[in-house]
Amino acid sequence: MKINIITLGCSKNTVDSENLAGHLAAAGHTVHFDRERNDCDAVIINTCGFIGDSKEQSIETILQQIGVKVRGRKARRLIVCGCLVERYREELRQEMPEVDGWYGVHEWEKIIAAISESSESMDFPGKRELSTPCHYAYLKVAEGCNRSCSYCAIPLIRGAHRSRPIDDLVNEAKQLVQNGVKELLVISQDTTYYGLDLYRKRRLGELLERLATESSAEWIRLHYTYPTSFPEDAIEAIARHRNICNYIDIPLQHINSRILNSMQRGIDREGTLRLIDRFRQLIPDVAIRTTLIAGYPGETEKEFAELMDFVREARFDRMGCFAYSPEEGTPAYRLGDPVPEEEKQRRVAELMELQESISLGINRSRIGKRLRCIVDRREGDYLVGRTEYDSPEVDDEVLIRQTTGGIRSGDFVDVRITDALENDLVGHIEN
Repeated sequence: MKINIITLGCSKNTVDSENLAGHLAAAGHTVHFDRERNDCDAVIINTCGFIGDSKEQSIETILQQIGVKVRGRKARRLIVCGCLVERYREELRQEMPEVDGWYGVHEWEKIIAAISESSESMDFPGKRELSTPCHYAYLKVAEGCNRSCSYCAIPLIRGAHRSRPIDDLVNEAKQLVQNGVKELLVISQDTTYYGLDLYRKRRLGELLERLATESSAEWIRLHYTYPTSFPEDAIEAIARHRNICNYIDIPLQHINSRILNSMQRGIDREGTLRLIDRFRQLIPDVAIRTTLIAGYPGETEKEFAELMDFVREARFDRMGCFAYSPEEGTPAYRLGDPVPEEEKQRRVAELMELQESISLGINRSRIGKRLRCIVDRREGDYLVGRTEYDSPEVDDEVLIRQTTGGIRSGDFVDVRITDALENDLVGHIEN
């Protein structure tokens, strides 16, 4: 069979889809990752159910694929899986009877059995087909989450935190590098919790140490960290190893202590500021990426102004912002949704406008500098790449004027930066 897998949501979903694809390919099927493709025998949609916007996108995608099926195009089977199904399976089943199968986040073997008539188990690490460009891959170090953030439904969907053994992760990293991967993006729902369940202590620092010294990856990048009890040895590992990017992705969500307490984040304003200072003391060249929530229940104008001042002073290299989305079953859901949607969107827009000006200033400071970049793709007369300060798909890019032939995706080049925009750098290759 020809099978098309459509993945929605975060990079953790991406890894799930890639593992599923690997097992389906091993069973003799041809697997594609193409949202526009309509010529396959089966379509699998791996959904997201994190916030309102992502749920809407998942439902729209399902309806679109139902339309393809009803119109009699190639797709004979439509399977929907993942986070949205885990939360709303029965409601979805009743509303969309055209779907042939609904599977939650722990039912990958059932999908394989439904398509391949096989009872093969999903072993990890194991078979995997990359949907990313072949020069970078996500390394998922754990599943689930033990946090109790008041706004977040992920523990309800994914269950408790479950770390994978260090040896398994190092072996998978080695295999990925042998297959051509040059950049490993370390991910989980809460990466800084890594090891606490399995080894009774946090072992992210040790994991980074072993990946840096044993995997031969040229770049290793840390994502989805959590501010509470951030392991010091992980910061030291980043500072010590040149192949670990000077980059930390750490969703902070807010800075006001009252709101952080209501969010059940386990940290206050002072602790957050101390942690940021610690990053910059030990890794002076660090790029910090964060995400924030605007319009949390009860957020006052004064507390929002405090958040604006925090962003202005912290000068994050990269930042995203979400409007608060009430999620059934979470502690914050009981607080209602008192901030009007229009006001939430206004606050998001103000934060992002401020961040654009900060990003432009940081990018302009790099004009004239020579930066090492990895090339992701070619667009017209330009190569498009990234510095170590930027992760794929979510951060800035470097538009590289090509003066030399023979450069391919995944190659590293030295680029002299000649111009800067809010979200991009421009430069040329320098030998």
